[in-house]
Amino acid sequence: MNKRYHKRTHKFGMRVPKTVQEAIDIDRENGDTLWQDAIKKEMDAVMIAFRILNDDEAIPPGYQEINCHLVFEIKLESFRRKARYVAGGHMTDAPATLTYASVVSRESVRIALTLAALNDLEVKAGDIENAYLTAPAAERISIVCGPEFGPNAGKRALVVRSLYGLKSSGAAFRNHLADCMGTLGYKPCLADQDVWLKPMVRPSDGHHYYAYVLLYVDDALVIHHDGMSALKEIDHFFKMKPSSMGDPDLYL
Repeated sequence: MNKRYHKRTHKFGMRVPKTVQEAIDIDRENGDTLWQDAIKKEMDAVMIAFRILNDDEAIPPGYQEINCHLVFEIKLESFRRKARYVAGGHMTDAPATLTYASVVSRESVRIALTLAALNDLEVKAGDIENAYLTAPAAERISIVCGPEFGPNAGKRALVVRSLYGLKSSGAAFRNHLADCMGTLGYKPCLADQDVWLKPMVRPSDGHHYYAYVLLYVDDALVIHHDGMSALKEIDHFFKMKPSSMGDPDLYL
């Protein structure tokens, strides 16, 4: 996959950059700022993951220095340019904690949709925005800021949130989200720990049932008599993309 990415130069007939400078060059040739806008949007979102060190600050003991880079993509919908800042997780030592992160199974999704139909419940879906960045970093990582950091280029920074690409990021986010679900009163199903359930009573007729939240990394599917209210409870702790909240046309 790595070789395939580096070999690809165009997508949908449009040139895809590999570096920040190449993205600037493409924008200059095309007379627009589409790639630069994508870089700015990504870096504005990802800056929360770093603590920029002052010039006189030393990196604390136990931190590993790694490289990070931007991955560029063109999305099918309206050929939107997208940049994703990722860590070179292959450069880090194996974390001391487990890095496995489970996801909800297809069978659980089918059963939940059947239960929704049998109990006349709403089905709503939502997608958590910049999911991994909501979780604290489980590894001690430092970087040297690249040109995408603007005036902070060349400075050293500590990674304080789970960046895409780190070995522990998936597990860190999954555990962080699990703590939130417990706070909201949900418990994991014994058969599938990514199906979260909570006893509920439907106000309209006093019907007792279980509300469900199914989690596949950052994609949430809610089975509830008032699905939007359940989604907004999660949205209070984990910001969701507004356009993703509502009736699902498809799930995964």
